[in-house]
Amino acid sequence: MEALYLLVPVSVILIGLALWIFFGAADSGQFDDLEGPAHRILQDEDGAGH
Repeated sequence: MEALYLLVPVSVILIGLALWIFFGAADSGQFDDLEGPAHRILQDEDGAGH
């Protein structure tokens, strides 16, 4: 039972930290273009080490 006095605040802090990181990434535009990098890998670039 005494472990809950430590684990509950630690888990709340970790959830708050994860939400802060997620919303910070969303505000900075990290998730704006989800399909661009997937299509970019299929494009042939001239002079890419050949």
